[in-house]
Amino acid sequence: MFKENGIEMKIKNNSSSPITNVEFTTTEKLDVIKIDRIEPNESVTEFLSMRKNKTDGAYSLTFTRADGKKEISGGGYYTNGGSLDHWVEFKVENDTTIVKFDAPIY
Repeated sequence: MFKENGIEMKIKNNSSSPITNVEFTTTEKLDVIKIDRIEPNESVTEFLSMRKNKTDGAYSLTFTRADGKKEISGGGYYTNGGSLDHWVEFKVENDTTIVKFDAPIY
């Protein structure tokens, strides 16, 4: 079974306030997942297509907290436009964001 090149992204808002202007993308910014708002205790799962990606890079999540503070979390790695992971999970806490990737695909 052929699966499109890309990565599944899950965001779980474990904080006590909604987060807004959520964006998940790669270094190349060829495709962007945009989510307007994620309420406390809510989670969203989306698939980021990477079929246009050609170079090496990393992933980036940006969002705005209820107090207006913009946060950027990054990590992971892809090579020659291909994801090395099946999925990434972001857990947004009140004071931090926990990022977890699955094991690399070889």
